[in-house]
Amino acid sequence: MLEQGLWISILAITIRAGTSLLYATIGEIFTERSGILNLGVEGMMIMGAVCGFAAAFHTGNVWAGVVTAIIVGGLLALIHAFLTITLRADQTVSGLALTIFGSGLASFLGQKLGPGGRPLVGMIGPKFEKLALPGLSTLPIIGRPLFQQDVLTYALYLLVPLAWFYLHKTRPGLHLRAVGERPQTADAMGVSVAGIRYLYTILGGMLVGLGGAHLSLAYTPGWTENLTAGRGWIAIALVIFSTWDPVRAVLGAVLFGGINAVQFRLQAVGTTIPAPFLGMMPYAFTILVLVIITWWEAFSKRVGAPAALGLPYVREERV
Repeated sequence: MLEQGLWISILAITIRAGTSLLYATIGEIFTERSGILNLGVEGMMIMGAVCGFAAAFHTGNVWAGVVTAIIVGGLLALIHAFLTITLRADQTVSGLALTIFGSGLASFLGQKLGPGGRPLVGMIGPKFEKLALPGLSTLPIIGRPLFQQDVLTYALYLLVPLAWFYLHKTRPGLHLRAVGERPQTADAMGVSVAGIRYLYTILGGMLVGLGGAHLSLAYTPGWTENLTAGRGWIAIALVIFSTWDPVRAVLGAVLFGGINAVQFRLQAVGTTIPAPFLGMMPYAFTILVLVIITWWEAFSKRVGAPAALGLPYVREERV
């Protein structure tokens, strides 16, 4: 019973740890499907975390924090969209600049947004509590891990299948994929390439901001420096791992969350393995699996990167 309880606890932490990462990954999938590469995920995610927690702390309402994080993520994505779509700036440079800007600004705001202009570190604010779903939460083995989670995790259960269905089974999803693959053809058919790219870059940023809010309002309630700890970069890697598919992204998020949960458990029982090495494990395993999967997909010629990813579209060059 003790061993079963341990594994159930690890699985529950796995799902919670993967939630914020999966929000960011799905957001980036939508953005990249439109042909826009956004390397600013880390900056948007940490800004969502600090602004979401600050708003929840000052209003006493976690939903105010969620809405704030979504708006902040969308506004930062709008900056990236304007630079890369309207001004046709280099998407890689713009994304990296957004990460640097967001990380620095989040650190600054974390020192100023507490009561009386004091730092947010150490402040206790509202958070999303675990909510047990009647009937489902008492199921053996899977009940506690899957159905004793916070409401943002439950929302993700709906978001993943809906995102897949939208991408592959609806006309707007077809337009999105067409813009990412052949923007010239989509334009010739009357689809607004710039409009589609703006829409999904902003939508992706909003989901990334929501992932940041989950970190500071549910997974590790509060604010600390470098709260995201590189999760934005892992989300970008998981987009490739998932071959731009929301359902496959779940596997990557579970992998990261699972290794993260195991290393926390190992630290809790007092293992002799150095703590920095344990902290590195989730990232190292994620990168290792990414390399293996990418190699295999390339070998089998099934890599699903949108053909126009990272390329600006100029209407006068339509062919």
